[in-house]
Amino acid sequence: MKIYTDRDAKLKLLEGKTVAILGYGSQGRAQASCLRDSGLNVVIGLPPKNKSRAIGQKEGFEVLSVANCIEKSDLICFLFPDHLHQEVFQEQIQTHLRPNQALIFAAAFSLHFKLVKPPQFVDLVLVAPHAPGTILRKLFLEGKGVPAFLAVAQDYSGRAKLFGLAYAKAIGSTRAFVMETTFEREALGDLFGEQVVLCGGLAELVLAGFETLVKKGLPPENAYLETLHQLDLLANLLKAKGVGGMYQEISLLAAYGSYRNRHRIIGQRVRKQMEKIFSEIKSGKFASDFMRDYRKGLTGFNKFLAGNKNLLIDRTAEKFKKLLAE
Repeated sequence: MKIYTDRDAKLKLLEGKTVAILGYGSQGRAQASCLRDSGLNVVIGLPPKNKSRAIGQKEGFEVLSVANCIEKSDLICFLFPDHLHQEVFQEQIQTHLRPNQALIFAAAFSLHFKLVKPPQFVDLVLVAPHAPGTILRKLFLEGKGVPAFLAVAQDYSGRAKLFGLAYAKAIGSTRAFVMETTFEREALGDLFGEQVVLCGGLAELVLAGFETLVKKGLPPENAYLETLHQLDLLANLLKAKGVGGMYQEISLLAAYGSYRNRHRIIGQRVRKQMEKIFSEIKSGKFASDFMRDYRKGLTGFNKFLAGNKNLLIDRTAEKFKKLLAE
């Protein structure tokens, strides 16, 4: 494992170069502002009718079409939604590329699973900060940074890694650290982590626990406090002390109950399902299924979202937010 910090990166490599930020959502907006504050020339690439054009212009950026951005820039950063990469690349980017440009990705999904197939005469670099754009920007302004992954899939210029490190420094990540990885590892780890643990697994575990307590007669307010309200405190404790340290910090009653029942919740059946999910991600099945469903309108997924609009646990959470705000 190779770790890089500020002393390993040289912003001078990017002097006189133009950086194109494609997309102006949370990450695009934050990274564009950090790059500009680091002294780089930044342009924003957006479709003609995109609502973010006015925001970018108001914040002092030159906003161009995607194609014009590609023609004008040396580094091209993919900061628009992953599911649009294939379409936008084929229709607005591919034919405008020239030798020695660098394509920088904030996630490896579209390149690793070959949704985007760039030519051989460009650099392909991953700079993946591990925080939302709002946090990245906040820490940058405080003189700090968020960790990031760095990977090179294609080094046409012979300086792809150096460009990636310079870019990471310009958004503040080398103030924390930059960890070298591969596009494959980042893609597999990112998809697995968010589906099985951080988003899908965690949300479903909380919801199941909440609904079980309500089903057994506890008031929703009671169930909410016991299954969701303290979650951020436990997450911070896990990050600060580790899994073993967490068991040392919580009450003996909580630790003993967890020791006794943890494998009843996360047992061999669940672990086998985790391995199956990882295999589906690695084989490309998940990416293929996702893009197929996306092209068909994501009917099942949209029904799932609609069904989650009025959950009892969320209505209960709103009550506590109002109480805490008073």
